[in-house]
Amino acid sequence: MKYKMIALDLDGTLTNSQKTVSERNKEALKKAAEMGVHIVLASGRPLVGIRPVADMVGLKEIGGYMLAYNGAHIVDGVTGETIMETMIPEGYYRDIVKYGSMYEDVTIVSYNHEGAVTLDDTNAYALLEAKINKVPLRKVDDLCEALDGPVCKFLCVGEHSHLREIERLLKEKYGDKLSIFFSETYFLEIVPPGIEKAASLRKLMEKFGIDRTELIACGDGMNDITMIDYAGLGVAMENAQDALRSRADYITDTNDNDGVAEVIEKFILEKQ
Repeated sequence: MKYKMIALDLDGTLTNSQKTVSERNKEALKKAAEMGVHIVLASGRPLVGIRPVADMVGLKEIGGYMLAYNGAHIVDGVTGETIMETMIPEGYYRDIVKYGSMYEDVTIVSYNHEGAVTLDDTNAYALLEAKINKVPLRKVDDLCEALDGPVCKFLCVGEHSHLREIERLLKEKYGDKLSIFFSETYFLEIVPPGIEKAASLRKLMEKFGIDRTELIACGDGMNDITMIDYAGLGVAMENAQDALRSRADYITDTNDNDGVAEVIEKFILEKQ
């Protein structure tokens, strides 16, 4: 099998526990790109949070794509051109913020041109989101007013049982108008309808005439399940959540032991 594209989740997959990319992973990606394989960094992160990782792997030099917000925004890593962008209708914002702030231990996060904005900048998970993406976190009194235009994603963060109730309420009202899902037990993602990694990868692959059997997808979390199911070779990291491991075609090493490089070496470099 000749694979033509590899889609990589970032946190817990391509990046290690220090949120950096190992030299072995970088070298494997470079070699795959030189063989004509399309590299896709596919993350729930905003574009501003993916760019530091893209810089680490030299995406601008080796070529590839950034798939942000679980696929709501796809950008060419070389030219910076937006290939696809889907926004949440602004008329939904007030309800999303109302439900996303109904518990004291839950807050809501989104992004403007300055970085992350939230109603509670002391929430540990809001701080984690900002840290992961290497952006400032700013507390605002009115989240909707703080946004400088339409957004691709809201993120409710906090205690899982309360997030489950918020998920239920939002799905009751907007189940056919929004995609609402967990990327981690403490991260409830709210994005435009039909937006998830597999659907966005499908659109990107159509651009190059690539079949799903020619796709490798690697991940570790719940928001990676759709692309793991969709790919010709769905790969779970050794450190992946059980729900993902049970769906994978192959389980590689952990993100701290260069699991991505192992996959590239085994299924791309040795097979071509």
